[in-house]
Amino acid sequence: MAFDGITVSCLRKELSDKLTGGRITKIVQSEADELLLTIKNNANQYRLLLSASASLPLVYLTDRNKPAPMTAPGFCMLLRKHLGGGRIVAVTQPSLERILHFHIEHLDEMGDLCRKTLIVELMGKHSNLIFCREDGMILDSIKHVSLAVSSVREVLPGRTYFIPHTQDKLDPLTANPVEMVSAICQKPMPLSKAIYTTLTGFSPVMAEELCHRASVESARPAGALEAPEREMLAHQLLRLMETVQAGDFKPHIYYKNADSTADTVFPQPGQNLDPAEFSAVPLTMYGDLTDQAFDSISALLESYYASKNTLTRIRQKSSDLRRIVQTALERSRKKYDLQSRQLADTEKREKYQIWGELIHTYGYGVPEGAKSMQALNYYTNEEVTIPLDPTLSAQENAKKYFDKYGKLKRTFEAVTTLLTETRAEVEHLESVQTALDMALSEEDLVQIKEELVESGYIRRKGGGKKVKITSKPYHYLSSDGFDIYVGKNNYQNDELTFQFATGNDWWFHAKGAPGSHVIVKTNGQELPDRTFEEAGKLAAYYSKNRGGDKVEIDYVQKKQVKKPGGAKPGFVVYYTNYSLMIDSDISGIRQVD
Repeated sequence: MAFDGITVSCLRKELSDKLTGGRITKIVQSEADELLLTIKNNANQYRLLLSASASLPLVYLTDRNKPAPMTAPGFCMLLRKHLGGGRIVAVTQPSLERILHFHIEHLDEMGDLCRKTLIVELMGKHSNLIFCREDGMILDSIKHVSLAVSSVREVLPGRTYFIPHTQDKLDPLTANPVEMVSAICQKPMPLSKAIYTTLTGFSPVMAEELCHRASVESARPAGALEAPEREMLAHQLLRLMETVQAGDFKPHIYYKNADSTADTVFPQPGQNLDPAEFSAVPLTMYGDLTDQAFDSISALLESYYASKNTLTRIRQKSSDLRRIVQTALERSRKKYDLQSRQLADTEKREKYQIWGELIHTYGYGVPEGAKSMQALNYYTNEEVTIPLDPTLSAQENAKKYFDKYGKLKRTFEAVTTLLTETRAEVEHLESVQTALDMALSEEDLVQIKEELVESGYIRRKGGGKKVKITSKPYHYLSSDGFDIYVGKNNYQNDELTFQFATGNDWWFHAKGAPGSHVIVKTNGQELPDRTFEEAGKLAAYYSKNRGGDKVEIDYVQKKQVKKPGGAKPGFVVYYTNYSLMIDSDISGIRQVD
């Protein structure tokens, strides 16, 4: 999926049409590298998200609001000082670069009208939000870049802003198509690569599309094109640039596994549609795929990237928790391995007991100073050789072996208990790790952190006061109308199973794997087979075995599920159950909230 120069051009047109003339009424820096601007224009209110995330840089209009932090960062305060109440006079894009310039008029401290520019660079790990004066001097940026970080360009207050030209590319909006094709064909590489390394704003996908429109094989060497093929390539390039300049964009997402007979595609929560690509212009090379048209590029980007952006942010916010869990898990696994070896060393304890008994029975005939003795093991009727300490008597040798037996027996009993506790600790931490993988909001992380605090992995701050929990289990509705609830973490699993569910409700869980407790409310009715299957799919999806084609699920009525005293959160036992093998595809199961 390419956020290329053509996509940015489509975005520039939309933002220019909707925001030009609008006033900035609110500026929030919701993340360290993200701004949310509220703009009022022509009796409409717009929210503009600007993200300079290294992993997912984005710009689009959204209806969703984001809470402001308690203390605004310095960059946000600077923008509020200069741009609060400012009017957007233009939105421009230099060439087909992945850059947007928001030109803003405002009144300075003296009441004089002046202009500033807010620049958004959407360049992967080099993405940035840069605030400049009209003459190009940088006032500040959301990310500071010194020469120690980049030898190409400093992005610091007081420096002059410029676009770094690290590659000598042609501007397809102004260059002659014939000259561009000539430059492309001089490169000793496949045609599609030659296109996107020669022209500004072209991604590999758009280069493939241009080859498809020109009916030229994209993998052919660029220099091998015949004159008619070069002419067709120049013609299609000209037509594509005319579309861009005219603003005749048609945003689409193309899906690999959607129902090709459907008129439109609207992914639902939990639906596993596989997007092949999105584009601001039609992709004729995906003519055999189902596509979904969007009224605006913002709607497309929010639809495609919103969930991905949420997951990226949550993974960033959960990194500290993941590190704590991973460290504790590695330590517990090492402890478990050590205890397992200690337990294995006690396996010979019964042998020492038998040797002691045999010496007691037959040792009267052993000569003094003997180093071993032969005796018949009356438990197995086999002849055994028993090593002896020649400096000890037979009775003393027997006592020595009984002492060894006693020591190993005590070790066995102690290590067995410790091993059970360590295994429970490992399983608990693995379940927390799975809950972190399933977390979709900060509220989910709050409850997981609280569990780690109460388990002793994190020290509580703020005088020991518990935090407020707002996270709720997932709620689905089966095709037959039965309510299905899925716990997001161990606390919710316990609450669902032992406080929410009644005796005849059905309980589901992935066999032998960390995962969610799934409860189906029966309301005294018999469940149809389809509901059993859908609940099993949810149990498979919300487990460590997500993605598996065949996941074994245990299911049983809730009254058969017990919680041992002192057990870790989320841990239960059951002694009779049914099983089913199911995949983890939950598309088609409707999520209620």
